[in-house]
Amino acid sequence: MLVDALKRGIATALATIRREAPAFLTVTFGTIVVAFGIMALTIPYRLPDSGVSGIAVLSNYVFGISPAWVVAGANALLLLWGLRELSIRFVGWTVYSVFLLSLLMKLFENVPYPDLDEMLLVAILAGVVKGLGGGLVLRAGSSLGGTDIIVIALRKRYGIEVGRFTFYINLVILSVSVAVVGLEGAIYGLVSIFANGLVMDNVLRSFDRRRQVFVISDEPEAVSSFITKELRRGVTILYGEGGFTHATRRVVFCLLTPRQTMELKRFLSSKDPGAFMVISDASEVVGRGFKSWTSL
Repeated sequence: MLVDALKRGIATALATIRREAPAFLTVTFGTIVVAFGIMALTIPYRLPDSGVSGIAVLSNYVFGISPAWVVAGANALLLLWGLRELSIRFVGWTVYSVFLLSLLMKLFENVPYPDLDEMLLVAILAGVVKGLGGGLVLRAGSSLGGTDIIVIALRKRYGIEVGRFTFYINLVILSVSVAVVGLEGAIYGLVSIFANGLVMDNVLRSFDRRRQVFVISDEPEAVSSFITKELRRGVTILYGEGGFTHATRRVVFCLLTPRQTMELKRFLSSKDPGAFMVISDASEVVGRGFKSWTSL
């Protein structure tokens, strides 16, 4: 009995490691990129930032406090505050991300970085680098803490969307930064924050880019067979009625990658040139074969 239980425990642990290994690599790489963006492209040029990292860099500019300690302390308090509303997986990965970010920021403090003269280039580059890293971390189902914790906790606790709330928090941080880095520095900071959000959104969308496809064909069986056997995607058959003829038609519905969509187009052009195909972007797909529910 004990041996069997031990074997099951080991098997479960190995399965968990295999399942979470891609997330570990993604979170680690993304956090390294964010830490580099803060320590090499934000603080040396006295650029303001958003969220907890924004408070951390302002504390460094004004009081000379290491931003690593501010990031670690603030996120620890936020995690304790929102612990009941956060999933165990999210908390575990966020603790790892915040710990690694704080450690890397401390390690990167004394590393010499090349000077760049063009501040606009620095602001854009800082936003792009941090947006890339942050997007990878979020894509893996983790977080770098800060306002992400506030958003998730308040949404689950009160059932409200607080995107505007976090916008106002960042607006206050940016406004305070004017007194520290000046109006010009704050404007460059705004450019950096905008680039950060833009790149992060594109990173998240690029990983989840899917096409929602409807096909009305005289040969729905052949279309369904091609999708399931060649493209290895699931198919749902919907029943529709022609508005003019009132004839019953079967509509093939599926979700494909952009590459698979092109393959289906080529198949239809040769098999049924008279087919009617509607393609639209799906903003997010969660379920078997796509994003796993456990990654949320």
